[in-house]
Amino acid sequence: MSADFPEDLPVELQSIHISPLFVLRLNVRPLQIIGETPGGYRRIGVVPGGIFSGQRLAGEVLEGGNDWQSVRADGSTALDVRLALKTDDGALIGMTYRGVRHGPLDVISRLEQGEAVEPAAYYFRIAAFFETAAKQYAWLNRVVAAGVGHRLPAGPVYSVFELL
Repeated sequence: MSADFPEDLPVELQSIHISPLFVLRLNVRPLQIIGETPGGYRRIGVVPGGIFSGQRLAGEVLEGGNDWQSVRADGSTALDVRLALKTDDGALIGMTYRGVRHGPLDVISRLEQGEAVEPAAYYFRIAAFFETAAKQYAWLNRVVAAGVGHRLPAGPVYSVFELL
């Protein structure tokens, strides 16, 4: 490595550019607790629905999604989510995302009890991918997205951005 790292990198490799994709609001049922497993404290959030809205696509989250969470030894929660989105024009899109949520113990405890906490008080980020057979949304098959989340009592809300 040169002493000028990262300045010696091409400009394209020195930053990330984003474009708003949509805001996603999920409804989540009470958690199903599997308990302590070899992979951590496992719980499942069933997603009966929700909505998403952006300039290029909008619609509803179909019933049947789920979030397989693992609460790690350090207190952070790892998310593994699968959703089916249905756009306003009837196209179906599969969305998967992995994420991490962590923060001060008192803040996370309040979140776990269903209390609304300021989003700046904790870290909640996701990395999302999509797949669809709908020609008008085929561009999503080639998108990596990142999101910032906020956990509300009824479920999370995410601002999702396309990484350019």
